[in-house]
Amino acid sequence: MRSAFEAWAQKDGQIVRRREDKPDEYLVYETQRRWLIWQAALEHGKSPAGRKSAKEATAARAAVAQRPTAMATADAEVRNQVLNEVLDAFQGIGGGNGMDDILNVIQGLKQKKAQSGE
Repeated sequence: MRSAFEAWAQKDGQIVRRREDKPDEYLVYETQRRWLIWQAALEHGKSPAGRKSAKEATAARAAVAQRPTAMATADAEVRNQVLNEVLDAFQGIGGGNGMDDILNVIQGLKQKKAQSGE
């Protein structure tokens, strides 16, 4: 684990020399800070019983990657529906009264929603 961290840190331009009196710590504060963050991130990624196998981790990443797409599609449909309802409501009134028009639209949408039973 430490060799992977050191390879990553060196690519990022960090000095990975360790202290002589404390070989578990890095000489440069920023490298030591990143090492602690690296360890915490790895610990956070563990399941309670230990680390996931590569197969489990790959399956979990695939499931997470698919979830936002499905949610984004559903969210987009709801946004389009709401936008169309608001546009229809504003077209139904003459306009020109500012906040009164907005309040009328909101009240109309609330009534429409209450009538549809949602």
